[in-house]
Amino acid sequence: MQKSKLTLYIFIALISGVIAGYLYNVYVINAINTRISTVEANIKVIDARLSTLKDSTTADFKLLKSNRSAQVVLRKATDDLREDKLEGFTILSHIFLNLIKMIVGPLVFSTLVVGVAKVGDIKAVGRIGGKTLLWFLSATLVSLLLGMLLVNLFKPGMEMHLPLPDSHLSTGIKKTGISLKDFVDHVFPRSFFEAMTNNEILQIVVFSIFFGIATAAIGEKGGLIIKAMDAIAHVILKITGYVMMLAPLAVFGAITAIIAKQGLGILSTYAIFIGEFYFSLTVLWMAIIFAGFVVLRKRVFNLVSRIKDAMLIAFSTSTSEAAYPKVLLELEKFGCNNKIVSFVLPLGYSFNLDGSMMYMTFASLFLAQAYNMHLSIGQQITMLLILMLTSKGVAGVPRASLVVIAGTLPMFNIPEAGLALIIGIDPLLDMGRSATNVLGNAMATAVVSKWEGELSDQTKEII
Repeated sequence: MQKSKLTLYIFIALISGVIAGYLYNVYVINAINTRISTVEANIKVIDARLSTLKDSTTADFKLLKSNRSAQVVLRKATDDLREDKLEGFTILSHIFLNLIKMIVGPLVFSTLVVGVAKVGDIKAVGRIGGKTLLWFLSATLVSLLLGMLLVNLFKPGMEMHLPLPDSHLSTGIKKTGISLKDFVDHVFPRSFFEAMTNNEILQIVVFSIFFGIATAAIGEKGGLIIKAMDAIAHVILKITGYVMMLAPLAVFGAITAIIAKQGLGILSTYAIFIGEFYFSLTVLWMAIIFAGFVVLRKRVFNLVSRIKDAMLIAFSTSTSEAAYPKVLLELEKFGCNNKIVSFVLPLGYSFNLDGSMMYMTFASLFLAQAYNMHLSIGQQITMLLILMLTSKGVAGVPRASLVVIAGTLPMFNIPEAGLALIIGIDPLLDMGRSATNVLGNAMATAVVSKWEGELSDQTKEII
């Protein structure tokens, strides 16, 4: 499928999904949503009555507890019914994402082994890695800082006047804390095959670096491995082309399911927060592109044009991982040396999620504002530094940011239940930050290629 046609088809799928989702919401899902709202209202009434009863041994208390349990069961059954009604749409994006996950692990391994082996020595790998981490840490700091500054400027939590979430409400998100052991386990693989099975990109990267350096160290015998891995990488890239043909269907299914479930009304209810967050992302985009312009000059605009399909895919599916193969292909066409691309890009998917970084400070401080909690500048900077540490190694998959936020909130006495305020719109926010992650990683790879003198002045086509 030609690049221009793919962009057109994805855009058409995006618009069609919004229309189809709205119609499906109005004529099919709306009645179910009404039932869910009624059940939730009943649970709140029961909770209010329970709070007035001090003696848990009375018949009234036991009856209310029984009624609450029945309402909770009804809530789950109704929610399952809604998911069943949406299954026909979600299955489209599910198939696409599974196919992408099938590709990512082998693609990272084969391309990175070739890249490291071609670099040749540990000193060169260390030099490239040092430049890469310098960019990543700078981009992370800028993203978190921008999120902190803009949320303090807009104060969306104070403007919305949302009610506090029910204390009994479960967010369904496991929070993560700071644990050096957990971080080490996440970085260093116990088994290469386990890492491949679970698509643990960072672990695959670590093994691939060792494998690539060892391949270069054995001399001529390693040449056979490099040729084999290079051939495997090209085969997987060809498979990527086939999988990308399904992208418009995946986009249609994902967008339809989101709009059908939430309805367009969710946009008006949270319009201020959504609008201010996307404006903040736009500011971050400008900062990323400007930083790229300083190094790449006018070619930065050609790069943005080349990765727009990948960004659309990440936007529509709410995961930057879905765009990985496409970004890798476009960066090599842009003129980046494959040894740099295969080294920097996988690292970026664990260490350089710019959109997610901004969201973490933006959402955390928004929740503090919603609870009318004042955090001093010192506390906010401390939160920023904590998020810098806890966010590293987070995969570019849906809800990864919420997991980190859930672990950070209790450190500042912000109730974790506040996440209920944003869970409903998180898929809409995840779309924007996933697209931003793709832009940030592509820019980082191109810049490091330029720094290393490995960026060709002419674009090329990959067969």
